[in-house]
Amino acid sequence: MTGRVWRLGVVAVLAAICVSGPEHPYTIRTASDLGPLPADRYDYTPQDHQRSQRATALLVRQCMAEHGHRDFPLDPRYPSDPIVATAVSTDYGDLDLAAARRWGYGWDPAKSLASRPKGRRMTNAEYADFPDCNAEASRRLLRGIDVERDWLYASTRAVAINKAVKRDPRLRAAWDVWSRCVADQGFTRYPDPVAAYTDPAWHRSSDGNTRHTQRERATAVADVTCKLRHRTAEVWHAARARQQAVDIARHRDRYAAGLQALRTYRATIAEVLRNLG
Repeated sequence: MTGRVWRLGVVAVLAAICVSGPEHPYTIRTASDLGPLPADRYDYTPQDHQRSQRATALLVRQCMAEHGHRDFPLDPRYPSDPIVATAVSTDYGDLDLAAARRWGYGWDPAKSLASRPKGRRMTNAEYADFPDCNAEASRRLLRGIDVERDWLYASTRAVAINKAVKRDPRLRAAWDVWSRCVADQGFTRYPDPVAAYTDPAWHRSSDGNTRHTQRERATAVADVTCKLRHRTAEVWHAARARQQAVDIARHRDRYAAGLQALRTYRATIAEVLRNLG
C-alpha cells in the first residue's frame, strides 16, 4: 500500500511539472491575457478603430459622390499600392511560444496582406478629390472636440509614463533575471525584451517582417520561455499599472476631459453609422 501511494505521489509530481514547467506555467500569449490597465478606459480601442474606419469610409463616399464620383468604393485601393507594415509585437515583446518557434520575431508573410483594401483601385480623377474628402470626414468625426487639448490625452502621456516604468526597480530586476536566463541558453544578453525584438541581426524588410532564421527563431523561443518562467510580463504589466495610476491621479481633470472627448467621438461615429451605414 505504501509503495502504491509513493508511486501515485511521483505521478502527481511529474504531472505538476509537466503542467507548470518552465515553458507553460500558465497561459500568457497576448497582452490582453495580462488583464486591463488603468489607462485603458481613457484610450482608443481596436473596436473604436474599426468603427471609425467604417464611418470615415461612409463619409468619404458621400463626399466623393458630391464631387461627381457616384460609384466610389468603401474600401478603395490607391492608384499605386503603398507599403503595408504589420505590427506583431506586444508592449512586452513576443509572448506566444508557438509563434516564436515558427516565425521568430516576425510573422506569417500571408498576414502581411490582411489589411490591404478589398475594393477596386481609385482612378486618377478620384484620387485628386480623395484627400479633401478624407480631411472633411476627419473634421466631421472630431466635431465638438478640442483636438489640441483633449483628443487622446492618455496617449500623449504614454512617453512620460514609459520612461517612469523603465526606472521601476522591480521591473529592472525582472529584466536582469530575464536577460541572464536568455544568456544562459547561449544567446545574446539583451538589456530587455524590446532590445531582443529589435535586434538588427534579424534584418527586417520594408514591411517590418524578418527572415525567420534558425538563430532568430531559437533566440525568440529562449526569450519567450524566460518570460514565462520568470513571469517577466506580469512584473512589467504591474509596473505599468502603478505608473499609470499615479499619472491619472496627478492629471485627473485632463484625463476626464480626454475621456469626454472620446465619448463625444464615439457618439458621432454612432450617428454616422446610423444615418449612412
